[in-house]
Amino acid sequence: QVQLVESGGGLVQGGGSLRLSCAASGRTFAWYTMAWFRQAPGKEREFVAGVNWRGMITPYADSVKGRFTISKDNAKNTVYLQMNSLKPDDTAVYYCALRTSATTSYDATSYAYWGQGTQVTVSS
Repeated sequence: QVQLVESGGGLVQGGGSLRLSCAASGRTFAWYTMAWFRQAPGKEREFVAGVNWRGMITPYADSVKGRFTISKDNAKNTVYLQMNSLKPDDTAVYYCALRTSATTSYDATSYAYWGQGTQVTVSS
């Protein structure tokens, strides 16, 4: 089994920054990708950013491009999402997910492991 634990969410004013963390533990895989998704109330879960075990980053969602940055620390088994210039539209529950594949997918149903989510609220 794999456990993913997100942290770093909170309430921030528009234009502010937050950094989310996702710590992975448990079973390890030779090939995997990790991604951040988000889900706002009444909306479908959407892909935000992804990175594979080699550090290759998937193109960001258009809505966050230039503002969000995904990174990983292999020594800590942790993936980060640095979010800058936050907007009220970024308000959502942010989820970390892991897929046992060499390639990142934009499809949430292809990820077998999920964290519990962390709430990000951006005020106007």
